[in-house]
Amino acid sequence: MLSCNMKSAIIVLVVTLHLCMVTSSSSESRARHKRAWIIDSFTIEEENPGPFPYRLGKVHVDRDYRVKFILLGDGVDEEPVGILQIDENTGFISVLGKVDFEKHRVLKLKFEARNVSNEELDTRLGVEISILDINDQVPTFQKQVYEVTIDESQQQGTSVLTVMATDFDRPGTLNATVEYKILSVTPITSNAEFFIEETGRISFKGCLDYEKANKYTIVVEAKDRGEKVQLSSSSTVIVNVLDKNNYLPVFNGVTGLGRVKERESGMTPLRIHVTDKDTKGTAAWRVRYTIKGDRQGNFEIQTDPETNDGILTVVKPLDYELASVKQLSITAENEDPYFSCELKRKTSGALWKVINIDADPGKGGVPVFVSSNVTILVEDINDPPEFTFSAREVVVDEDASIGHYLETFTASDPDGKSPNDFEYIKGDDPDNWVSVDPKTGAITTVNALDRESPYVVNGTYLITLYAVDKGEPPMTATATLTLHVTDKNDNLPQLQSNTISMCLSDDATMTNISAYDLDDAPYSGPFRFELVGEDKDKWSLDTNYGTTVNLIKKSTVYAGFYELQLKVYDQQERFSVQNITVAACDCSISQDCSARAAASKTQINSSAIGIVFAALLLLLGILLLGLLLTCGREKIEFPFSSDSGDVLLSSNIETPGTDCKIPETPQLIKQDQSKTATQAAQGLHGQNGTLIQSSNQQAAISNQQVGAQWYNYRVYESSQGQSYHQHHSNAVYKSLQTSTLSGHHSASSRGGALFLKKEALTSLVSQRLSSIQAFEEELCDYDPKVYTCEEDSVVNPELDSISVDEGSFVPDDLLYLGPRFQTLATICSPTPTQP
Repeated sequence: MLSCNMKSAIIVLVVTLHLCMVTSSSSESRARHKRAWIIDSFTIEEENPGPFPYRLGKVHVDRDYRVKFILLGDGVDEEPVGILQIDENTGFISVLGKVDFEKHRVLKLKFEARNVSNEELDTRLGVEISILDINDQVPTFQKQVYEVTIDESQQQGTSVLTVMATDFDRPGTLNATVEYKILSVTPITSNAEFFIEETGRISFKGCLDYEKANKYTIVVEAKDRGEKVQLSSSSTVIVNVLDKNNYLPVFNGVTGLGRVKERESGMTPLRIHVTDKDTKGTAAWRVRYTIKGDRQGNFEIQTDPETNDGILTVVKPLDYELASVKQLSITAENEDPYFSCELKRKTSGALWKVINIDADPGKGGVPVFVSSNVTILVEDINDPPEFTFSAREVVVDEDASIGHYLETFTASDPDGKSPNDFEYIKGDDPDNWVSVDPKTGAITTVNALDRESPYVVNGTYLITLYAVDKGEPPMTATATLTLHVTDKNDNLPQLQSNTISMCLSDDATMTNISAYDLDDAPYSGPFRFELVGEDKDKWSLDTNYGTTVNLIKKSTVYAGFYELQLKVYDQQERFSVQNITVAACDCSISQDCSARAAASKTQINSSAIGIVFAALLLLLGILLLGLLLTCGREKIEFPFSSDSGDVLLSSNIETPGTDCKIPETPQLIKQDQSKTATQAAQGLHGQNGTLIQSSNQQAAISNQQVGAQWYNYRVYESSQGQSYHQHHSNAVYKSLQTSTLSGHHSASSRGGALFLKKEALTSLVSQRLSSIQAFEEELCDYDPKVYTCEEDSVVNPELDSISVDEGSFVPDDLLYLGPRFQTLATICSPTPTQP
């Protein structure tokens, strides 16, 4: 029998086991006999409050010998440790503490019986003890607070939210079975009622109305069905209602003049006002406007986001002549589709009786909108004339005569005005080729046409024409005339450059010559080239056909400038004669012959300017001298000494018949000898080597003879280096001749002439040399001039250097200097006049 503490234990099953036990001795084997023994299977109720320990049951083993009972496993030496124990002698099993069903629903143990005498294992069995569940777990919601948002247009019966609570008691028992219930709904409205199903699905009956309640708070309870005790918990569900379009916009009128001037755009004639009871700023409140009756697309309407007004704007100008009044229909609908839910009757069934209108096209509904008619008046203003053809094209030859007729443009006025009420005016005519008749619009040429004009692009020339009426304000129409100008052969070939340079070489050298023609084919290139002129034998062309040919220099061409003439023929054999300046130079000295040429011209120009200034100063000196020698003043006496040898004769003695007195003792004004020689040379010869003629022919001949002797001496001296005596003899001779001729020139102005005797001249020259001569000392008065230098400075290519070997120089070599010295000889040695 069980003790009082074991009354709560339930014996579930009694198992009778027949065991075959085999015993053996040390000397022989003994056969095991089947034994019958009984083990009671027990259960333990969870959370049994005790007191502890209490007996759960006893294990019976039928043996002829004593056995020791051992219990191992869950609740003994495994979790939960220390819950169970067994008396090894009696086999009583005791419970020492509480067991939680939710953690351990079954305790699995191992039972052993051993022979006390030899500790041999007699029996080993598996034992399970079931834990009985009690209702100790409260149903638990997944969330303490649920929140959801649904549209106001949601139809009744639609799921709002599903809640779920979990009970961890034994599944399938009443302790784990949960029931849901709505405890409260806030606020309570007459149009809608919430309910919950067994599955926890929450829905509603009737119609939601945002304007009546935009938020519901629902308290839901979850309770189990325990037999002895029922446990429950609650959760809160918040339902937010989103406003939808259950109110249509209502027109409140318009503001604005409702008038539009024709040809104007961008103005707002009207502003349409509406009201909507839906929540401001939502898609249910915002209005979209549509215009009907505007076939030409003259208007556009937009929504003011702040006021929901419709702003009507003219986007395309209107025409009064087409329609003076515009009738428009303006429709207004919300961005959200319209819906309607109306409660008819509450029933005891699941859902109430309602009427729904759904205008959502996506759900098969028909859009619902409101409309209003507006009138726009079109005001007439002055319309511009209109050309019958706004663009014309005409083909014309560039050699068309002045007054040539091109085209006539005609225009009309949409306002019905007479053509005499407007005139034609020429607009853009960049090269002033044409004129326009202000009455008829006829266009004729007034100047010669030129296809090569910079205003002609790809053979076309554009002219604009205006027709201006006399309305208020004046209006203008524009037309364009395109002239296709055909080319004529009215331009001759030209060279790309008329100045070229060429390097000197022992072999023939060449350079390119290119030509162009402003005309187009077949009046232009390729060209035919032909050399003409005096120097054509020194040059040649390697080919005479094309746009570019090669000019070849022959070996007889030396450094310098050459003027060539070249005929250039176009395809129609029309030609032009082109002058070409060829600069030939030694490229080892300068790679750019043209730069040398420019520098040489600069030097020549500077020298010419210096000569002009010197001539002006000389003229001024002569005028001053003439004033000093007038007869009305006392003549200056020049001191004269016959011993000095400075003067042969008095040069200031006037011939008989004049009223001027001749001083008897003239004084000789000594001058710097180098200055005298230089002035004399400049007085006799100009910069280019021409002789300055005096009024007396005989004096001019003497001057030329002296100049020729001076030139011959200078050349000879600069080339060979004459002796000191000859150099100074010529210098003194030159000085005396210059002084004599100057005095003679003054005297000859009054009709007289002075002539020196040969003997007196020879004596004076000898005396002069004796007075100025110093032994082995060169005078610096007449240093040779430098005509060229061996350096990189730019010099006149006409005066190129002439290399002379001083060691083996023969004076006769000067007679064979070649063409390079001819220009210098021509400048410095004019041909003497034959007596």
